[in-house]
Amino acid sequence: MLNKVVLMGRLTDNPELRHTSNDVALATFTLAVERNFRSGDERVTDFLDIVCWRNTAEYVSKYFVKGQLVAVEGSIQVRSYTDKNGNNRRAWDIVASQVYFAESRRDRSANDADFSNAAIDNTSGDDFTEFDGGDDLPF
Repeated sequence: MLNKVVLMGRLTDNPELRHTSNDVALATFTLAVERNFRSGDERVTDFLDIVCWRNTAEYVSKYFVKGQLVAVEGSIQVRSYTDKNGNNRRAWDIVASQVYFAESRRDRSANDADFSNAAIDNTSGDDFTEFDGGDDLPF
C-alpha cells in the first residue's frame, strides 16, 4: 500500500505548537496550495490542514512563519469522530513527516515586503564573515 503526499504552498498563519498530556509536541498549520488549473481569471486554492509531531513540530514552530513558501512530505490520515449533535463525521489531515524551506530568504523578502523574518535566525548566514583576500587564502 502507498500513502504519500508531497505539497508546496504558503502558510496561512504561524504554526500553532501544543503539547499532549504526555508532553509530546504537536504543531498544526494550514497550507494554501494552488491547483494547476484556473477557474476564470483566478487559480483555485485549496486550504489543507497539516499536523506535525515531536521534533518536526518543534522545528516547524520555531522556524516557519505566516506567508512562507514550504514543501511538506507526509501522508493522509482520516479521523472519525462524533460531533456535538451526535452525527458521525470524518476529517482528513496531512500528517507531515518532513517540512522544508521552499524559497530562499532573499526571495521571501523580494516577494513580500511585509514578511516577518523574526522567527528565522539560522538561515541568514550572519555568522560568517566575507573573505576578500584575492589570491591569498587564509589556510
